[in-house]
Amino acid sequence: MAEPSSTQPVLRKLIRTPDEKFQTYNRYGKTLPGVEWLPLSGGAEVGKEVYLIRFGPGSRSHPHIHQGSEEFLVLDGELTDDDGMVFRPGDFVRFEPGSKHSSFSEEGCTLLVILAGGTNQPVAETGSNVVA
Repeated sequence: MAEPSSTQPVLRKLIRTPDEKFQTYNRYGKTLPGVEWLPLSGGAEVGKEVYLIRFGPGSRSHPHIHQGSEEFLVLDGELTDDDGMVFRPGDFVRFEPGSKHSSFSEEGCTLLVILAGGTNQPVAETGSNVVA
């Protein structure tokens, strides 16, 4: 039998993610059709954010630039970056501050995302492939 934990409940936070409802992804003033997220820890005001993001089939992100670093672990599905690089389950990806990109998922995917040192900023672009 395991020893009782000495960790005080107020010093531990548990989120049972399968029981939580994902929210429409509506950051930066616009929603992304087919994209939902579940904030887990931190926030822009503390300079570190951890969240799950789910891309539905055929959904995409807006072009954006990283003010800080963005890291993510692909949990399921596939995500394709605008340069054609495909990220698959188990892939851990890091974008350095100043990098710019957008992504899409043909079949849908779920990522664990960690932002540190600043949020992502949308990039104004023109052309037929831009999602408003």
